[in-house]
Amino acid sequence: ALPISSAAGIAQTYPAKSIQMIMPLQAGSSVDVGMRIVTQKMAESMGQQIVIDNQPGAAGLIGTERFMRSNPDGYTLATLNDSILTMIPNLYKKVAYDPLKSFQPISLVAGNTWLLVAHPQLPVKTARDLVALAKARPGEINYSSGGNGSPQHIAMAMFEAATGAKMTHVPYKGTTQATLDVIGGQIPVMFSATSLVIEEIRAGKLRALGGGGLKRLALLPNVPTIAESGVPGFDFTTWMAILAPLNTPKEIVGRIHAEILKALAQPDAKERLVSIGFEIEGSTPEKLAEVTKARLEQMQKIIKGAGITVQ
Repeated sequence: ALPISSAAGIAQTYPAKSIQMIMPLQAGSSVDVGMRIVTQKMAESMGQQIVIDNQPGAAGLIGTERFMRSNPDGYTLATLNDSILTMIPNLYKKVAYDPLKSFQPISLVAGNTWLLVAHPQLPVKTARDLVALAKARPGEINYSSGGNGSPQHIAMAMFEAATGAKMTHVPYKGTTQATLDVIGGQIPVMFSATSLVIEEIRAGKLRALGGGGLKRLALLPNVPTIAESGVPGFDFTTWMAILAPLNTPKEIVGRIHAEILKALAQPDAKERLVSIGFEIEGSTPEKLAEVTKARLEQMQKIIKGAGITVQ
């Protein structure tokens, strides 16, 4: 361990250079869009650049494993979402990391609300209509996702399990193209993070059939939740968090934690995040660890119950 004096010294001079933020997700994904708003504020306050390093691939496994082996010096952090921390470990037989033991949690950042959306040409207006159509034409309606075991896939599998609707899954290599093909009409329907589709919904290029959370979205007060539309109890929301490698000095973790909360408290950052469907959720490291553990157990039940597997 470091002598106390040098640990304190590190914290005083930290950060002395730019910080790399590994993001095992595509550029342009909802987590990427939201986190750039937050890291920009953190960088301004800390007087050093925070460089977002998108390392997508293998459902986030590649970037996450690389992060796990990074130096615990405060200069490599990661943005991980609950897909990487709680869904993927329940889907793959072997994952190189333990979501509860391989990282140093720092803070939750924001919750992401989800929407069931359709191309306007699909003759449905609500989640209930989609269920009726899917039951009349089992397996004929395609839905896209960012890949096997992605949040889009899991949300739709939950929806199918809850309603008895049967649709056909078309997995993509990432969320961006999966979303663009629904906007373009190649695929009729998907679950999407609100931030990626809110502009298209406002422009009439996509139709929101239902909200995934238990409350209606303030941005779309006229869109009922899926729970209100004949699927009682349906609740699918996700979150993103910032973590450090294991054994990062406590003083540095404390500094980063304070900077995250400071960034989330900035009115303009808050307003931008809320305007694209995020809910601000700064937390203690302990709370992030608790939330991860509870969600890991919940996802195990959901994934087993819906019979979701990755090929």
